[in-house]
Amino acid sequence: MPFFPSSVQSAGCPSSPAAPVRFFHTVCACLFACLFLVCMLVPGLPLQASAAQISLAVVTKPGSAQYIAAEKFAELVKERSNGATTVKIFHSGALGTETEMLQQIQLGAVQMGIITLGPFDTFVPEVKVVAFPFLFKDHTTVDRVLDGPVGQEILKTLESAGFKGLAFSENGFRHLTNSRQPVHTAKDAGGLKIRVMESTFHKELWRALGANPTPMGWPIYSELQQHTIDAQENPLWVLSVYKLYEVQKYLSLTGHVYSTHIDIANLGWFNSLPADQQTLIATAMHDAAIFQRAYNRSQEAANLEEMRANGMIVEEHPDLQSFRDRVAKLRDMDMYAAPATRALLDKILEAAK
Repeated sequence: MPFFPSSVQSAGCPSSPAAPVRFFHTVCACLFACLFLVCMLVPGLPLQASAAQISLAVVTKPGSAQYIAAEKFAELVKERSNGATTVKIFHSGALGTETEMLQQIQLGAVQMGIITLGPFDTFVPEVKVVAFPFLFKDHTTVDRVLDGPVGQEILKTLESAGFKGLAFSENGFRHLTNSRQPVHTAKDAGGLKIRVMESTFHKELWRALGANPTPMGWPIYSELQQHTIDAQENPLWVLSVYKLYEVQKYLSLTGHVYSTHIDIANLGWFNSLPADQQTLIATAMHDAAIFQRAYNRSQEAANLEEMRANGMIVEEHPDLQSFRDRVAKLRDMDMYAAPATRALLDKILEAAK
């Protein structure tokens, strides 16, 4: 029986448009899922895409980190299957928010997805440990931990919600931008009305920093432009692809959270495939994730220079200890109290040392 969160969330970075469009996406998602079930039950109607054609969902547009991983995966699958298997990418929120995509993947209406970590914590609470603030000091540590035993254990936990965890691709280290003032210390972030993902962890993180976290779907350009919100936090590529430098003046390289994507498949569908097709899909996704991570990191210097060239004032060396001091108490909060979550948090903290 699939698990559905109590409310449809516009989670992830980035996620879905404003309320009317989000409602439309919700209706479309429900219709798509219903059509899938009808097709499965009524003889003579087209069945779900088999391993010959894989459906894969991402919420962002071409050029984004998620799409780059999806595109590389599609290329590798086609090449390694000699054209016998192809991948259809649903992008730009065509299937709704990331939470709605996860629901459709649970149903099997969509076979695969590349989804930001945030919305997973409603489905599998343990995964939030990956986003613990200031967990990873650099990319080398990220790769060592997430490609190692602890990372594999995290992927395995997804099976409880009907997902097959295949790999970790990345958004990257998240940084703070705002339109009000330079931010050097955590105190400077106080009072900022900041857009956050629909994630318990992200809301509590910014509350601990004294900001006013405002859960909001994606894109948020007009909200920033109209000063409905003051601030947002994302990896540098997001500022570039979505031109947020046009509506944000100050950038602080806080790197407060490493933001990963989890690359998944519907568990039942994946397990029903022949062993050779499972291997093809798993290795292609792993290799696509490695490719995407390397590409993402290779663009960071250019992205930062682009921000400066477009007039952003960059705080390259914020007082990170002041941020760490404010968020240290998160470790003892209720969201980490469940035994399975606490045990996994302790493991990943130890592995990341």
